[in-house]
This record gives sequence, C-alpha cells and structure tokens, in this order.
Amino acid sequence: MALETRDSPAVSPPDAPLRPDALAGEDAIASAPAQRADPRALLMATFSWLQAAAPALLLGAGILVIWQLLTVSGAVPAFLLPAPARVLTAWLRGLGLTPSSGGAPSHQAPLLLRYGMTTLVESVAGFALGALIAIPLGYAIARSQTLARALQPYLAAMQALPAVALAPLLVLWLGYGSPPVIALCALIVFFPMVVNTALGIRTLDRDVLDAARVAGADGWSLFRYMEFPLALPSILAGLRVSLTLSITGAVVGEFVVGDQGLGGLLNIARSQFNVPLVFATLLTLGLLAAILYGLARLLEWRVSYMEVV
Repeated sequence: MALETRDSPAVSPPDAPLRPDALAGEDAIASAPAQRADPRALLMATFSWLQAAAPALLLGAGILVIWQLLTVSGAVPAFLLPAPARVLTAWLRGLGLTPSSGGAPSHQAPLLLRYGMTTLVESVAGFALGALIAIPLGYAIARSQTLARALQPYLAAMQALPAVALAPLLVLWLGYGSPPVIALCALIVFFPMVVNTALGIRTLDRDVLDAARVAGADGWSLFRYMEFPLALPSILAGLRVSLTLSITGAVVGEFVVGDQGLGGLLNIARSQFNVPLVFATLLTLGLLAAILYGLARLLEWRVSYMEVV
C-alpha cells in the first residue's frame, strides 16, 4: 500500500507535455525586446571622455586665443602669421567645402584632397615595405647574436643619416615620381620596427618558452603560439611610431621630388607666398598623422582585447 503525503508535490513524468501557460511564458521571454542601453551610463561615459580630453582641448583653445591676439594686435605681420579664420578658410577651400572668394568654384578646391591622397598612398606603401623587411629582420637579430653583431653598426649608421641627404640619391637611383618617396618612407620607418621587434623577442620570459619547448613546441609552432603573441605589444608599438614617421618621410621625399603630394604643395604655396595655404597644408598633415596614429592605437586595443577574451 503506497503512502501519500500532502507536503510532497506531484512530479510530472519525463515525457509529460508542457503546459500551455509555460509555453506562453517562454514565447514571451523569447520575443522580449533587447535591453536598451542605460542613458545614465551613456551620459557618464561621455562625461568621462570629455574630462579626459579637457586638457588637450583647453591647450588648443589657449593656443588659438594667443594666435588670434598676435594677429589682431599687429605684433606679427599677416604675411608671416595669418589669422586663424584665414587659415580655416584656406583649409575648407582646399577640401572643396567652400567656393572661392569670387563665388565660383575655385580651381584649387581639390588641392588638399588630391595632394593629400598622394601623400597617404606613398606613406602607407613605404610603411608596408619597411614592415615587410624590418619585422623578420628584427626577429632574426634577436635570435642570432652573430647576425646582431654584424648588422647593428650599419643599422645605427643608417639611422644617423639625415633623410634630406638620402632623398637626392634615391631620386638619382629610382627616378622622379612615387618610387623614391616610398623607398625613403621605408628607410625612415625601418629602424624603429627592427628595434622594437628585436626588443620584444629578447625580453620574453625564458621560463615560459622553456615550458613550451618541454610541451613539444618548436620552430614555427613556438613562434606562432608563444613568441609572436607575447612580443606583439612591443611590435605594435614600433608599428604605431613608424606609421606616424612615414608621413614625415613622404613629405621629405616630396620636397625633393617636386610638385607631388603635400610636400610638393608646400613648395608651391611657399613659392607663391600663399601663407594661409601653407598653414592649411600643415594642418592637413597634422590631421593625417593623427588619424594614422589613432588607427594604430585602435588596432593595438583591438588585438589586446581579443587576446584577453
């Protein structure tokens, strides 16, 4: 005779069908809209960003105020230092965002875009060429003391040579156009990449590498899964610095080559005594370098985030 207790709940058998109310509850959960972002959290994030950017913004505002006072007071002649409004007008006109002073579209409207794209392509191509050679060479120098002793004096001597002195030789060897500019960019970014790559490999924890070798890692597998990921922060730091330096290399090469790129535009504006266009070109160079630097930082953050996840 089976005993029954009032406190014992009835247990449904495993194959018992689900109740309609249970199905309705699951459907309601599945169809519920995604949780919206908290407006307060978004406001706090914006406030934190503004607080972090406040020093830079205040410094920039102070420089603009001093600049405006110098031009308004006449302490500096306008042909040496144009007012910020004139520089902004020249910059917008060079980007094609405003018409010329006569009301018709200016023939200089696409200047900054056309010349800036040339500089960007040359700098990125030189950066890629330098990275293609520098990273493997940096790894080889870190792994071979003999190769390091043989190459390091020449690398240091090459870094000591000014880029302005190398540019005419590259023009003689490679001719006019983009090839000598790209080669000069590669030479400028080469040394920081080699140094950071070699430093990243040399400073790896030997105990970790020995444990990986004991576990069976060797050759390519050791490099792929241990050495390269551990040295990646140092390599990315070298790439970030080199990417910004590539803009400098492109401009120096364009100074020598002639009338191409933003460096050539600086030569043209200087020969025409167009000081606002000179400042607008410098502003474009600064923004271009800042954008490349920001993209490199974003790549570093993305890679670090993927490694943590």
